[in-house]
Amino acid sequence: MIDSAMLQDYCKLLHISNVFSVYDEKYTNNFEVTKFLIEALSAEWETRRVNRQMKALKSAGFPTSKRFEDIQIEALPGDGQTYLSKLQSLTFMTDRKNVILIGNSGTGKTHCAIATGIAACMNDFKVLFRTAAMLVNELHEAKRLGRLASLIKQIKRVDLLIIDELGYISFDLESAELLFQLLATRYETQSTLITSNLMFSDWTSIFQNKVLTSALLDRITHNAIILNMSGQSFRRRSE
Repeated sequence: MIDSAMLQDYCKLLHISNVFSVYDEKYTNNFEVTKFLIEALSAEWETRRVNRQMKALKSAGFPTSKRFEDIQIEALPGDGQTYLSKLQSLTFMTDRKNVILIGNSGTGKTHCAIATGIAACMNDFKVLFRTAAMLVNELHEAKRLGRLASLIKQIKRVDLLIIDELGYISFDLESAELLFQLLATRYETQSTLITSNLMFSDWTSIFQNKVLTSALLDRITHNAIILNMSGQSFRRRSE
């Protein structure tokens, strides 16, 4: 059905209210004009939507494209199967919850993380994907250049921060403090998704400081969704 209400909605979405004002004044009862404008503005809205998605995917920094439909659900560890729908729905983001996937290598943690990030981009959320090592290096470089506060402020605004491979390398105290500073600014304001090959009890080996590790865990695990992703490696299954 073609009606002026639909046209008005598109004008609001595209922030071109003057177009509707002119239409409402001169062409309200003109079916052909109404139909043309709705088709044109619908096409413009779809083009802008696709462009936003492509821009979001590019700026997120995903190392590869992994989507939920590519996941072999039956091959995921128990928690992966149980919570996959919650990741797909992105409800944890609207609830400002963190997600932590812990388990040995090759069990689908990174695949789930990237798929979640891509789904978020497709739903107009801002996403940033970094390995833990890459993120810490960026924080160090920003500090060296005197723009640490600016970088932290920028990352704080991201709807979903994905930190992959936390635990594969250990940090010195300065690196640990930088990461803590960043995550503390996002506490209960935005969602962070972390993948790690280490259980929480072993995170002291990453950050080298029990007090800092405890404070960090207290913030990122509060009201978080924690998935045990330990299981048989996909790669070993295919050997």
